[in-house]
Amino acid sequence: MVVLCHGNGGGYDIAMLRCGDEVAIAVAMTGQGLPPGNLGLPFLGESLQLISAYKTEDPEPFINSRVNRYGKVFTTHVFGETTVFSTDSEVNRYILTNEGKLFEASYTASISNLLGRRSLLLLKGSLHKKLHSLTINFANASSIRDHLFVDIDRIIRFNLDSWSNRVFLLDQAKKITFELTVKQLMSIEPGEWTQSLRTHYLHLIDGFFSLPFSFLPFSTYTRALHARKKVAEAIRLKVRERREKREKKKDMLGVLLFEAEAAAAAAGRGGDDEGGGYHSDEQIVDFLLALIVGGYETTSTIMTIAVMFLNQTPLALAQLKEEHEKIRRTRKEESMGLQWSDYKSNMPFTQCVINETLRIANIVSGVFRRTTTDVNIKGYTIPKGWMVFASLRAVHLHQDNFKEATLFNPWRWQQQTKDTNGGASIRMMNNNVFTPFGGGPRLCPGYELARVEISVFLHHFITCFSCVPAEKDRLVFFPTTRTLKRYPIDLQRL
Repeated sequence: MVVLCHGNGGGYDIAMLRCGDEVAIAVAMTGQGLPPGNLGLPFLGESLQLISAYKTEDPEPFINSRVNRYGKVFTTHVFGETTVFSTDSEVNRYILTNEGKLFEASYTASISNLLGRRSLLLLKGSLHKKLHSLTINFANASSIRDHLFVDIDRIIRFNLDSWSNRVFLLDQAKKITFELTVKQLMSIEPGEWTQSLRTHYLHLIDGFFSLPFSFLPFSTYTRALHARKKVAEAIRLKVRERREKREKKKDMLGVLLFEAEAAAAAAGRGGDDEGGGYHSDEQIVDFLLALIVGGYETTSTIMTIAVMFLNQTPLALAQLKEEHEKIRRTRKEESMGLQWSDYKSNMPFTQCVINETLRIANIVSGVFRRTTTDVNIKGYTIPKGWMVFASLRAVHLHQDNFKEATLFNPWRWQQQTKDTNGGASIRMMNNNVFTPFGGGPRLCPGYELARVEISVFLHHFITCFSCVPAEKDRLVFFPTTRTLKRYPIDLQRL
């Protein structure tokens, strides 16, 4: 057993004790000390236990077993790092809101290398703050209403019109969100270029949770690195084309190019920022590449799982149908698209469904951060340089926060408040127990856009089709939340 003891000088004295075949951690300190826990086997830690635990249908088996033994904050060793896990909503808020002060974003080598060091996920300090603000402004409610909503409605309808009588819903939802994201970021319509890019993206994303063995020529990670080069080059060509043509478009690339020109002009370099300055081509490529990942994978998963939950909950499906049929009946013509006012004013139960799906099955189970100094919290001291994991899903699924927490119950959001369109979620976010989009300086900048896309998708899906599962499917929760069989469904047009 490894016993970590707090020395008189504020350090950590380590004594080795054997306990079966494991190396365990125990806290025996005179002052503030490490959270209790178990470091597991030498080198491997508890990584194998974590991976094997998620083969069950329990959303958080690894975390729950340790919370029952050690409490809501515990220490473990996974994926080569000694890590403090938090399932405490107050601790999680402290971690999220102290980004850049006591904590900094930290990700595995595989994710960092594949996204690129200039991606929004990995940027820090003033540059992250600037680009995060630009992204939020691009995807805020007024921008969606004035510039993005029409295309969201059009592209979703176009895709649904092309569906056969049987589809893998997760695959189709990913196609929709990929086309939407590329359109919003670079004004590129769905077509051969988009489809080719998506093929490479599938290989790129496969590498996120693989072992970073680039020396193995046929490994998942090596294949992902090759795919990233192809994705980056395709985006780079589009960026250069826009620079050369000096086209002004109301998309994210247009925002970035405008900022680059302004920064270059201010520095006295004319309008060209190719030298690696504030917004070089490589920085823009990394930035756009990562945004496509964020907008593509997460939203499509929630679309799919929402339909799965609704099929399993006939009363909720019936109430949602009634809400959207009422919207459809108000249209003057059947061919008219959905209106922004429909989303803002006429979809209160839709927002309850989205909230509940996000609560139970958000693709992002938590966030990793690294301490930049010794951090004292809840009677513990977490040493500088240690990894911490704020588990958002564990808070969402705790019985103290939500009654019958593992059950899909969209009506619980009606009981929280009478406000429409996410009012309940805002209140719960303020209480730190509902944080599907993270929080603090790294709050997901596309949270409003994701809600709009899911709402519009559900509207057209519910009013155009009835469906039944083509075969039994279930959720899996590692390495990310998804349906095991991509949710095959049989469709009947209405």
